[in-house]
Amino acid sequence: MVTDGIERQQISRMASSLPSGPLVLSLYLLLFPVCLATGSASITYHGGPLLTGNLNLTLIWYGQFGRVHKNVIRAFVESLHYNAGANLQPQVSSWWNVVESYQEVAGKGSSPINVKVVKQVTDLKYSAGKAVTSEFIQKVLRKATGGDSNTIPVILTARDVKMQGLCFTKCSQHGMLGDHQQPYIVVGNPESECPGSCAWPFQKPDKGPLSITLNPPNGNLGVDAMVVAFARALVEAVTNPYKTGFFQDNSNNANKTVEAASACWGIFGSGAFDGYTGKVRVDPETGGGFNGHGSRGRKFLIPAVWNPKTKSCWTLL
Repeated sequence: MVTDGIERQQISRMASSLPSGPLVLSLYLLLFPVCLATGSASITYHGGPLLTGNLNLTLIWYGQFGRVHKNVIRAFVESLHYNAGANLQPQVSSWWNVVESYQEVAGKGSSPINVKVVKQVTDLKYSAGKAVTSEFIQKVLRKATGGDSNTIPVILTARDVKMQGLCFTKCSQHGMLGDHQQPYIVVGNPESECPGSCAWPFQKPDKGPLSITLNPPNGNLGVDAMVVAFARALVEAVTNPYKTGFFQDNSNNANKTVEAASACWGIFGSGAFDGYTGKVRVDPETGGGFNGHGSRGRKFLIPAVWNPKTKSCWTLL
């Protein structure tokens, strides 16, 4: 386990890289907050169904992906139920336990939600083009699933695929397809098109306050940013699959619905504020910032999620 001393060293190193001056001194002092920003968005239940039980994923690798990308994404899914042991805390599975608690709050019991990759499809020829649109999504999903409505397809697009709209909303999305209202997820690699919008905290943002960046925990900006976006989309697909589950009142309109993950945007650890992730750890070997241990010895930076029991944003640290 990485000690708090390393965490303090990380903050000191990051702060020392900033310009000097009275305003920066004030910012430095703020790097030691004691409370978690909970935000003003309260997520409430609206009576609709949630995704429960066994969630079988079909991963659709759209475009060119390296071995690292595929291994990290698959390891993240495995980590949702992986016990890394008492000496490796906190664990990604603890974060998933909070997601599972939505069932209890909705009055639907408290059974595990088992997520598993059951199928993988590769499309190296960009059969639907290189721009994510509603027509693109329908074409890719129908081809990849072959009409099988018993899986949740996850489209993962390569860095040279334009994500029209995703760069300016949630960096990933979930929705429903066809008469069966089959849930799906789309996650893009923002490395080329919009790293300043969708790769923070591994990349400086395009706008906003002076920001502190982290090294990606798995050594690849694209895939580590995709894990963050995938985690958000997965949480919201489970807790609000048909737009009738958990979301903030008066926000349920196109691309602006505040849900279980977007309610806690930009928070990765306790004490977060605009431009600062909050408390995270630093791998002493790689220098990567992380907050959760997972399978295959992987470390991940996992975004905060709205805790329906405490009605506040919850993080692993």
